[in-house]
Amino acid sequence: MYAIVDIAGQQFKVEKDKKVFVNRINGEVGSKVDLTKVLFIDNEKEVKIGSPYLKDASVTGKILAHLKDKKVKVFKKKRRKGYRVLNGHRQFLTELLIEDISEKKKPGEKTLEKETAVKKPVKKEVPEARTPGKEAAKKTTGSKPAAKVTDGKKTIAKPEGKKSTAAKKSTPVKKETAAKQSATGKTAAKKGSPAKKKTDKKGKSVADKTSKEQETKKD
Repeated sequence: MYAIVDIAGQQFKVEKDKKVFVNRINGEVGSKVDLTKVLFIDNEKEVKIGSPYLKDASVTGKILAHLKDKKVKVFKKKRRKGYRVLNGHRQFLTELLIEDISEKKKPGEKTLEKETAVKKPVKKEVPEARTPGKEAAKKTTGSKPAAKVTDGKKTIAKPEGKKSTAAKKSTPVKKETAAKQSATGKTAAKKGSPAKKKTDKKGKSVADKTSKEQETKKD
């Protein structure tokens, strides 16, 4: 039986009663550590795979010693520049003895690493669709409701305080027509167009007959 465990960002194949060297872990020598990030468990009977980790699975280990790894030499050079640098590095390690691999968590055990909490998706609020009628109502000034002005077939929403553009356009047109009528009447009076003479059936003017009758009466 073996398991694959994630320890400090690195994956290790772990078996019971075997030693593993991992990056430095905080803890005293001789203390026990419970590793909860178990990715895979292969039992002789069945295989379990986590997504990403297995629930209720854990690996217990014992810290044997804190030590340093072998020195790693880091050499840097730039040709034709006279640049040469030699550095060394020793990684801090911890020796672990794997004591048990369990598919179920033991109650009251201290965990080395916190389990990753699954975040619930946050629902985004979708803004309501704007309609032209609502926007026109918002733009009206004052607290009073807007009065509707009819311009032919269409209805235009306007505030009560302001005059409608249709009314403004209609008033100067009426003034112009009245002015034109008065001007035509004055020109007709000045010219003094002669009135049409009334004629009889025979073609004689009625005005001549009336003048002759008046003269005969006087005589």
